[in-house]
Amino acid sequence: MDNEVQPAIDLEPLLTSDGMRDWMAEQRWYASKSRGLSGVELLDLAALGDDLYLALVQARLNTGTHEIYQLLLATRDAESENEVEQPITSSDGLNLYDALERPRCALLLVEKILADAEISTEHGSFSFRHVKGAHTPSEDACVRAMGAQQSNSSLVIDERVSLKLFRKVESGINPELEMLRFLTARGFEHIAPLEGWYEYEGTSLASTLGTSQAFVPKGRDGWELALDEIISAPDAFIEQFQALGRVTAQMHTALASDAGDPAFSPEDPISETMSLLTAAIDEDIEQIFMQLPDTPPVGEIYGRGDDVRAKLALRSQISVGGKQIRIHGDYHLGQTLETPNGWLILDFEGEPGRPLPERRKKRSPLRDVAGMLRSLAYAIAVVELQRGGQVPAGFEDRARAAYLGAYLDEVDPTLLPAGQAAIANLLSIFELEKAVYELRYELNNRPDWVEIPVAAIRRLLEDT
Repeated sequence: MDNEVQPAIDLEPLLTSDGMRDWMAEQRWYASKSRGLSGVELLDLAALGDDLYLALVQARLNTGTHEIYQLLLATRDAESENEVEQPITSSDGLNLYDALERPRCALLLVEKILADAEISTEHGSFSFRHVKGAHTPSEDACVRAMGAQQSNSSLVIDERVSLKLFRKVESGINPELEMLRFLTARGFEHIAPLEGWYEYEGTSLASTLGTSQAFVPKGRDGWELALDEIISAPDAFIEQFQALGRVTAQMHTALASDAGDPAFSPEDPISETMSLLTAAIDEDIEQIFMQLPDTPPVGEIYGRGDDVRAKLALRSQISVGGKQIRIHGDYHLGQTLETPNGWLILDFEGEPGRPLPERRKKRSPLRDVAGMLRSLAYAIAVVELQRGGQVPAGFEDRARAAYLGAYLDEVDPTLLPAGQAAIANLLSIFELEKAVYELRYELNNRPDWVEIPVAAIRRLLEDT
């Protein structure tokens, strides 16, 4: 255990400066670009090494609200710094840098995790924990950033460990840690096992800050696999998609396997579950359809908001049934990895834009299934729209049937409503919910893709 660690220099003036505010506002992981950033406050700061610091800062938004972010920062004298060209800000010859521009800085975090370190500060403590058997990096470990960095920052160490830093943090355990710890402890084979994590507990915040997992170097992203094989090897992809259906069912069965753990024990849906769900979807439908333009391809569903709501109302008359369990929550092809040993499921964080309590709610497992089926529809559309491919006739229906058949054969049947009709009904409601969300998103961000959710909504209207 580390003794109390205080920074050797006073970084608060730099961390709360206008320069820091302007730098944060430009970062890809900063979540509230549309609301403006008025200032930055320092919540806590720990020294990890001679010039490496872990900071928690509060971003004050122009709307009067605030968000908390984790920063990994390095300091060097301006005259001697030659590895990174652009400091965040400077004062009296001292520069402040995003340490992840020098990825090897992350090795100090891994060292703390492997040592089960505790770093005490004036306002709280940073705790680091490892799982038995965690990989120890070599002295000359190779460290690289993993792909495009968005809401979080991820690095790969020695091609054996991945380290994820949650940039925006909230009070409470992050579902990524909670789900990985649960599934790793139960030997679930279709994840990259948890190797460690670190967290913070203080007077104003208690939060997960990061996780480390085993890294699988020979995996193939499920989204890219779909885009490549839907045209070139459609039968092979359907076979793979069928296998993913089985793995999805195994994940849900595992997540519902411990009735003694309050955070994971399956629950019966409350009587208001369906009415609350459909009321939320109904409101979204009303708002979005009022704004639809009468132009192709949106014209195909223009003025049909009442028809969609009527279909929803008809389907909502059937009781929910089944169980409410912890689910992935942001399930699509891009959250999967096809490996020589089968599918792996990634990123249990849930939808980053939703608050932590909502991401940790128990829901029907069919919501995950609906997300994956909508992802399939998107992959097919992208192949045709962007790659000019011709998808074989009936391909989507065949792929859906293969996935669903494998899922229903494998999943614990008590988790689902009784009977095929009830299952299909609830699944269609979740697919509609997803398609309505997609319609709003594409209208605002990718108008050229709006025909994808339009097709889903049109199919719902045609179903008897």
